[in-house]
Amino acid sequence: MEHENSRQRVVVTGYGAVTSLGQNVEEIWKAIMDYKIGYSRYEYSDDSITAKFFGKIPFELNLSPFSKRILKNTPRFGRLGLIAADEALKMAFGDDLSELDKHYPPFSRGVIFGTGWGGADALAQNSLSYNTEGFASPLTNILSMNNVGSAIMSMNWNLRGYQNTPVSACATGGIAIGDAVEIIRSGRAEMMIAGGGESLNSDLNIWSIDILNALSKEQENVETACCPFDRNRNGFVLSEGAAVLCLEKYETALTRGATILAEVTGYGNCSDAYDVTTPAPDCGGRYHAVKYALKQADIELVDYVNAHGTSTQLNDFNETEMLKMVFGDSVYSLPISSTKSYTGHLIAAAGALESILSIKSIETNIIPATIHLNNPDPGCNLDYVPNKHRQVENIQSVLNVNYGFGGSNSALIFERYK
Repeated sequence: MEHENSRQRVVVTGYGAVTSLGQNVEEIWKAIMDYKIGYSRYEYSDDSITAKFFGKIPFELNLSPFSKRILKNTPRFGRLGLIAADEALKMAFGDDLSELDKHYPPFSRGVIFGTGWGGADALAQNSLSYNTEGFASPLTNILSMNNVGSAIMSMNWNLRGYQNTPVSACATGGIAIGDAVEIIRSGRAEMMIAGGGESLNSDLNIWSIDILNALSKEQENVETACCPFDRNRNGFVLSEGAAVLCLEKYETALTRGATILAEVTGYGNCSDAYDVTTPAPDCGGRYHAVKYALKQADIELVDYVNAHGTSTQLNDFNETEMLKMVFGDSVYSLPISSTKSYTGHLIAAAGALESILSIKSIETNIIPATIHLNNPDPGCNLDYVPNKHRQVENIQSVLNVNYGFGGSNSALIFERYK
């Protein structure tokens, strides 16, 4: 449907992802449908790291589509992003991408690819090398840049239009997609790829998150390592991966006969302005982000919420309270779930991957269960679809919400294309 406050309708025509659950979206979705989890027990040699569960990618990355010139400047998070973007663009335009050049001149197409900590692993490794051996990679500066992912994508696909790199911790992926939608709506671009990527594996970077008591404290049992909205939850599982959407101006996508997967109809982005790591008790930033997205989409209720659901005590309770504030009594019949129970927390890639999973729910009319929800927290008393996927008749709209350190909050609404 037409939205009065949208200068330009924006549709999704491709998506791509790589995580510990699979090398592409179909593998990831199938793994979730089969109730598989993408994290396992891993012991760091550094005794000061107490966390034991991580979502590390267990397979070798397929980097054959990319040149050595591109790869030499690209740290792991950016390589994951290249793989995800390649899948998204080929889904939208075909394997040879001739349709891309036919319909979108270089300066009408762009990229927004965000990250939370970017090349922090490369910086840590090269810093150690420099301090112990007096030498490090001459590419250290490049490999450490947060915007190297966006830059490399721009170079690889000749995306000479709008380029940006949001850095908003766990809300990054949602903000990247939302900002890309706004860029198309404003007329500054006609096609954008947008998403996020993260890969943190070095001892220093793992320790720096673990020392904040943010990571799961479970030492043995995988079911309580990540159990969103369960009373036994005790921290999030850090995972690596990347996810990217291909977004197009509706009229051009329609004219060229593209397969339209969904329409992005709402976007909200607000700040807590409260604390660097703790969500604001008044839920204000989250509440207003969702309300702005609903207003932009011109709807009052959605059919499903893909929640942030990190499996931390504060987030899950705060998110529950916010959803009650937004939807009132209707919230009690609204299905909500956390797909992080399968993937762990992908940080900057979380919002982008969960946007894709939201679209998959629209495509299949399946609401993925929140697994490991065996002892629901009485304070999280909504319909969090525990342990068993739910087939429903007709999902028309999905709200995807993500929040990050620094008080950033994003909300996206995807609707079935009509």
